[in-house]
Amino acid sequence: MTENSLQKTDYPELARQIKAWARELGFADARIGRAGLPPEAEQKLNAWLAAGYHGEMDYMARHGSLRVKPADLVPGTLSVISLRMHYWPQARASAEVLADGGKAYLSRYALGRDYHKVLRNRLQALAERIKREIGDFGYRVFTDSAPVAEVALAAQAGLGWRGKHTLLLTKNEGSLFFLGEVFTDLPLPEDEAEDGHCGRCTRCIDVCPTAAIVAPYTVDARRCISYLTIELKRAIPEEMRPLIGNRVYGCDDCQLFCPWNRFAVDSRETDFAVRHGLDDVSLLELFAWSEAEFKEKMAGSPIYRIGYLKWLSNLAVGLGNAPTTPEVVAGLRARLDFPDEMVAEPVRWALGRHGVIV
Repeated sequence: MTENSLQKTDYPELARQIKAWARELGFADARIGRAGLPPEAEQKLNAWLAAGYHGEMDYMARHGSLRVKPADLVPGTLSVISLRMHYWPQARASAEVLADGGKAYLSRYALGRDYHKVLRNRLQALAERIKREIGDFGYRVFTDSAPVAEVALAAQAGLGWRGKHTLLLTKNEGSLFFLGEVFTDLPLPEDEAEDGHCGRCTRCIDVCPTAAIVAPYTVDARRCISYLTIELKRAIPEEMRPLIGNRVYGCDDCQLFCPWNRFAVDSRETDFAVRHGLDDVSLLELFAWSEAEFKEKMAGSPIYRIGYLKWLSNLAVGLGNAPTTPEVVAGLRARLDFPDEMVAEPVRWALGRHGVIV
């Protein structure tokens, strides 16, 4: 922007318009915060990394303080616009699927199309709408796509507060939404942060299947099912497998049991609607998919990025935890000679769980 146009811009009014445009584009809410977090944010990040809680996510350590210093990540950044968009689809009840050991539970955010593309397009549309109003300005958009401390920035901007499970929470709409950001060189007025409202509640900590929430506001990713089934590039460690149950892609338990999510809002975005019946499907059906079927059906899905081998490996663990039936044993035997140990080893483990000696 030119200096002249900067002087003419009514930034409080522009901030109000940005929030209205965001809602028109399908976002549930938008708030504005400063391009920096307090020093304790970096201290907490460094302590978390030093404890090894990031597991094999080497990029977390590699990017270091960039996560908490937006102006270092994108020089010239003065403001961060934080936004959220509901994702919860109309689907079979999570509790019913989790209670049926023969079914595959996939985190509900992943049942539709890849949220990265959906949010990025909307964030870009918002930036272009601002540009039409005031002319050229500096910006970059992000959605879980760079070293950005999304929850901390959103909480600082008053979009919600960080829950004890480390996710962003809101009083009126729970936590079942995606986050996105627009880093900009516009000196927009900041919104006020909101006090937390978790109180003495520890439900998310108590219900975590793997005890991954090691303290309020602290998750050991090495124990987190989302990490084990998505981020970990090898087979799930054997000691963790019995705890996984039938959760083969992500986990929603800490949110399912959060009292604030009784106010959660279903998504109206057709892109997040269930595809291929993934909300109510058997482990065996998915385990029988060929690589070509996986690539065809998971194209455009966030699940695609874990790859076919990790997909089968996770499913083998789920089948090891499933009730013993002739069909389950036969399905596992069919993959016993799989040419990659990332799959073959969990298959042997799963058969052993059903009393089959191989």
